[in-house]
Amino acid sequence: MSRRVGLLDVDGSKNFPNLPLMKLSAYHKKQGDTVEWLNLFEHYDIVYKSKVFGFTPDFEYAIRADEIIEGGTGYKHIDLKATLPAEIEHIMPDYSLYPQFKEAYGFLSRGCPRNCGFCIVSEKEGRCSVQVADVDQFWTNQKTIKLLDPNLLACKDHEKLLIQLAETNAYVDFTQGLDIRLVNKDNIALLNHLKTKMLHLAWDNPKEDLTDKFKWFAENTTVDDERKRTVYILTNWNSTHEEDLYRVYMLRSQGFSPYVMIYDKQNAPKITRKLQRWVNNRFIFRSTKTFDEYVG
Repeated sequence: MSRRVGLLDVDGSKNFPNLPLMKLSAYHKKQGDTVEWLNLFEHYDIVYKSKVFGFTPDFEYAIRADEIIEGGTGYKHIDLKATLPAEIEHIMPDYSLYPQFKEAYGFLSRGCPRNCGFCIVSEKEGRCSVQVADVDQFWTNQKTIKLLDPNLLACKDHEKLLIQLAETNAYVDFTQGLDIRLVNKDNIALLNHLKTKMLHLAWDNPKEDLTDKFKWFAENTTVDDERKRTVYILTNWNSTHEEDLYRVYMLRSQGFSPYVMIYDKQNAPKITRKLQRWVNNRFIFRSTKTFDEYVG
């Protein structure tokens, strides 16, 4: 007997689709169930509520359903290590849920050995990066692939996976940023064969000077447009303003576009929020030589 299934993306993100909900939708449709976004005037057999971010307020309106299932890292009462059943985790996502997004979304690997204090990945997925899928499990000939892997280059199978990505001939976006510490002469050759509209890297820890690694990367990558070489800079987490500025200036001098991320924006110092506005406004950043000149 078919069931009526309601879906609720609690975060309501306009910039990113909810991958677990897309997989749940695909699974239930495969079972012959009716799936739709939650309508408060309707009654459902099952409603799935997904919340990624802890700061997002929960949905407080009454839901008419025989069963309500909550999931996601945004719910503190949910086991952090909870995962979707294998038959759902490895199903092709239902991209029809988000027709406004034309890209493919998925994970090729899970886990990260870094165990950074600001990140839950190592606790949730383990400190060993392992392959969890092949690209054809979530790619259906879209022109762009958005990878959600936390640290693809830490996976022992990453070269095989990079070859898979190259063979799609799709544009590849490493949305979480590549670990510059793991780039070497072998995998950069594979990275150079990928099509990218924007190459995302990361420099999260200011206590670890990665200047030489970024210099080497700049000399060996085929991505020669600084506008396509973005580096996430984590601020307001174990860093001083001087350390934030050093990373910004050094990356700009080597032909990268820094992008400031604030760990706790609500409680961040005013100077950090100003730094973010300066750096992330590309026009102002390129036309203003120093932060002191920007703040006047």
